[in-house]
Amino acid sequence: MNFEFTEEQVLLRKTVRDFVDKEIMPYIGDWDREGKFDPNIYNRLAELGLMGVCIPEEYGGAGMDYNSLAIVCEELERGDTAFRTAVSVHTGLNSMTLLQWGSEEQKQKYLTPQAEGKKIGAFGLTEPGAGSDVAALQTTATKDGNYYILNGQKTWISLCDVADHFVVFAYTGDRSEKHKGISAFIVERTWEGFSSKAIKGKHGIRSGNTGELFFDQVKVPKENLLGEEGEGFKIAMSALDNGRFTVAAGAVGQIVACLEASVQYCHDRATFGKEIGKHQLVQQMIAKMEAGLQMSSLLVYRAGELKNQGKRNTRETSLAKWQACDFANRAADDAVQIHGAYGYSDEYPVERYLRNSKAPVIYEGTREIHTVMQAEYVLGYREDKQLNKMLPAWESQELVK
Repeated sequence: MNFEFTEEQVLLRKTVRDFVDKEIMPYIGDWDREGKFDPNIYNRLAELGLMGVCIPEEYGGAGMDYNSLAIVCEELERGDTAFRTAVSVHTGLNSMTLLQWGSEEQKQKYLTPQAEGKKIGAFGLTEPGAGSDVAALQTTATKDGNYYILNGQKTWISLCDVADHFVVFAYTGDRSEKHKGISAFIVERTWEGFSSKAIKGKHGIRSGNTGELFFDQVKVPKENLLGEEGEGFKIAMSALDNGRFTVAAGAVGQIVACLEASVQYCHDRATFGKEIGKHQLVQQMIAKMEAGLQMSSLLVYRAGELKNQGKRNTRETSLAKWQACDFANRAADDAVQIHGAYGYSDEYPVERYLRNSKAPVIYEGTREIHTVMQAEYVLGYREDKQLNKMLPAWESQELVK
């Protein structure tokens, strides 16, 4: 495995880092405090070509690889989770899903303007009573001539009030079919019967736009069916493989932010006649952050390389998402502890990092879901087509069922 970044990737990182330092860092404290969502940031991301990083050039994207997408997510989350979330949802969950499952007509109509940053895409799977249990969703799409009539509600949808297009999941079949009865649709904001509402009072990611979608007799043209009827669950799971990858990459960026803030404070603050960085228990927290950063980076870029090779990566992406998000949450907690009482104040950014770090442990598959997934792979209850190629030599090939 090559651990060297290309010249293009090094330049990409510098471009995004400079953007974050100049256009996010000076303002994010106030935006977070006020719960302000600034859509102009996404216009700037589009100008830099960051809304379609790994979408092929023929569809308006930059044509870069998955690890380039990871770099963008790392650097954006170093600024704030809200802006990485925008790329995760727009690119990871929506655009990459259209690239994989969309017809040529759908790609031209929806994917190209999204990759160019002229339109914003979002993803509608979660419902008030359906999160990890996807089959529990209540939204329905009933066929009526050349349309599907969409009724239902989605919640915790990022970019709910600003996205132009949504990939939405609904039952088209009998509920007794469970996952096999779910289908996916491309829904436009301007259609009659569609509405959205932001959720206020969030614990973290306060400068992000998150909320609910409502569908009241929305007429969806049959040509906006994504894939075939009954393929919705497969489409959702493939989308989550991409979304989880971007979340994991973002968590790496948050560890970097925690480490940078903590190292600076360790040098600035003195107790008992010396910098607090000289105290061993503080060093222990710094060392844990560094270990978490290195391990998370390896897991993310390993998953990214599998994606680049077109290989199945559900197992590797799940592990990267689970571990990187947990490491980021611990790093943020330690960063607050290092800052002491000041860490409990928004005078320093670490209290925001701690609030923001909790959501990724929950969304795109909770910590518990990923724990079960990893155990089932090891126990052989869940098929892993990459297992023969990826197992270390000392592991038994008998695990493959």
